[in-house]
Amino acid sequence: MKNRIRVARAEIRMTQQQLADATGVSRQTINAIESGKFVPSTVLALKMARTFGLHVEELFELEDEEK
Repeated sequence: MKNRIRVARAEIRMTQQQLADATGVSRQTINAIESGKFVPSTVLALKMARTFGLHVEELFELEDEEK
């Protein structure tokens, strides 16, 4: 699964820690999601999308072999 969390954070100058605080997870979790090592739960993905004012599909995308 590809994501654009890092880009979305950069656009609003938000740190990993600020996103972690806003979504109730650790900074390490945000780092793992951004680097593709961890796939967030549906609830966490929705919280992230809400934080950025985006739809989940604007943050996360299935790669071709996952479709």
